[in-house]
Formats: sequence, structure tokens, C-alpha cells
Amino acid sequence: MEKLTILYHGSSNKLIGEKLNPSQGDDSDERPENKQFGVYATDRKDLAIVMAILGCKDVIGGSIDEYQQGKLNTRIYGDYPKQEFIYVYHLPIETFKQTQIDKHQFVSLVAVKPIKMEKLKVKDYTHLIRKATKKETDYWIKKYGK
Repeated sequence: MEKLTILYHGSSNKLIGEKLNPSQGDDSDERPENKQFGVYATDRKDLAIVMAILGCKDVIGGSIDEYQQGKLNTRIYGDYPKQEFIYVYHLPIETFKQTQIDKHQFVSLVAVKPIKMEKLKVKDYTHLIRKATKKETDYWIKKYGK
């Protein structure tokens, strides 16, 4: 396995300022490790892109399940976002630690200055996420609300 030198952080928002600041994951009730205030990142660019898309304002919600043969298994509840662009930040790995719950998730407890920012068109990456069925969406809304 090659040594990691950078990680990726996906966001629906363009960075204001120089650094990504620690925050708490919004799925921290189901994944206690995400209760840490930190900058969350991944070694998978496709996962960072999906996280950015699922973070868009008009997205009801999304799920990222176990990887299937190395591929992402993701769903979006409701429609794809109307937002035109998302952002992927390339981050230095030095302050990050790999989490226990997901070998592709890393967290830094301190603010991180990106090495590079990519501005990507949402429509070019919707193929990474399948639309949930009505049954899946109804279940998700019942469990989490809109």
C-alpha cells in the first residue's frame, strides 16, 4: 500500500478564510466517533465528492453504506441538489488520525489549511449516488424527519 500524503474534504460551501475549522459530524448519534470536534477527511476523492453533494442545502438526506467490491454504495433521499458547484479540498495528512469506524475516515482536532481547492460541477458527479426508492425515502424521513 502506498503511503498517504494528502486527504480530501468535500464541502457544499466555498471556504471563507484560510483554514477548515473543526466541527461535529451531523450523524454523531449513530456514529459516536463523529462526536469529536474535528476536521473530517478521507483518502477517497469519490467519497469526499459524495459528502459534498449530500451536504447541499436542498438535499433531504443521504446514506453511505458499506463499500461493495471497493465501490461506494450511496443513496440520496429526494432529488439531486439544484446547487451548481461543490468543493473538494486537498489537505496535508500531518495532523490527521485514522478513525476506528471507517478505514477511509480521518480526523484532525485542529484547523487545517488546504493545499488545493477544486471547484466541481455537481451534475458531473451525480452518477456516484443512486436515488433512493420511494420506500427507502419514506423510511428515512420517518426515522430522521425532513
